[in-house]
Amino acid sequence: MENQLDILAESLEKKIVILQRLQEYSAQQEQVLAQENMDLEAFDALVEKKDKQIDQLNRLDSGFETLDRKLSKELEGNREKYTEQIKRLQGLVSRVMEMSVSIQAQEQRNKKQVEDFFAGQRAQIRQGRKSSKAAYDYYKNMSKSNYVMPQYFDGKK
Repeated sequence: MENQLDILAESLEKKIVILQRLQEYSAQQEQVLAQENMDLEAFDALVEKKDKQIDQLNRLDSGFETLDRKLSKELEGNREKYTEQIKRLQGLVSRVMEMSVSIQAQEQRNKKQVEDFFAGQRAQIRQGRKSSKAAYDYYKNMSKSNYVMPQYFDGKK
């Protein structure tokens, strides 16, 4: 039983390390998004790094939940015996939750910045299309202005 509680604690500590990496990658993404000329390749590389960390986190979560369900049934009658380890686990769980909330808030800020960036890009494309259409319409009008329709001149009058 103690060994299994130690495994749960180890799992939570690994989650904390992964969450710290995710916080670092989110902060780096925020810096990339804040640049005037955003480096899309750097942003994509950070997204891939975060994706790998999230996969690891999901694997840890599934193992943790399985072991936690099993242990909770066994602990129902013996909680006093493992009070110290349970308090340690509760502290780790609260730290994981705090970090998760922090990461979610950072992700929401990054999402807003990405949406703003792409809205600006769409506006630039739309403006470019308008300018191109205006130039094309001007070209068409100017090419017609020098064109004189054929006229029939009746010289008998």
